[in-house]
Amino acid sequence: MKTLKIMFLWLLGAFILIQFIWIDVPNPPKAKPSDEIKAPAKIKKLLVTSCYDCHSNHTKWPWYSYVAPVSFEVRTHVKNGRNWLNFSIWNQYDEKKKQKLLKSIVKAIDWKMPPPDYMMIHKDARLTPSQRKEIKEWAKSQIKDEQEY
Repeated sequence: MKTLKIMFLWLLGAFILIQFIWIDVPNPPKAKPSDEIKAPAKIKKLLVTSCYDCHSNHTKWPWYSYVAPVSFEVRTHVKNGRNWLNFSIWNQYDEKKKQKLLKSIVKAIDWKMPPPDYMMIHKDARLTPSQRKEIKEWAKSQIKDEQEY
């Protein structure tokens, strides 16, 4: 019993100490509305609901994003998501990058995005097959070259 108590105290101490380790995800400057991605209202709503927490400057940080070790994962996801694609600065990308990202959206929307661990907590972010198809068709319609994607 004494050993169990000591282990619990060590774990509690470790948990408290890791709260001081911080993954920096700098708050990006407010983007101009003209930099935001333009899409039909229905598509934009789907993107905002299912993608914007990781792929925009409009992240809603839930309470658990401040509690380690979960905060490490959440903040890393957001940091990587923004680096890969940021809808808030879409119009700052050159045309070549936009085309590459649109092709990536076409591929990722079917099986990768939003990630399953995100959807476990954010049930409103789940996309139905028809919503996925709508986003995919919109992205395809924006692609200028007809190469395979």
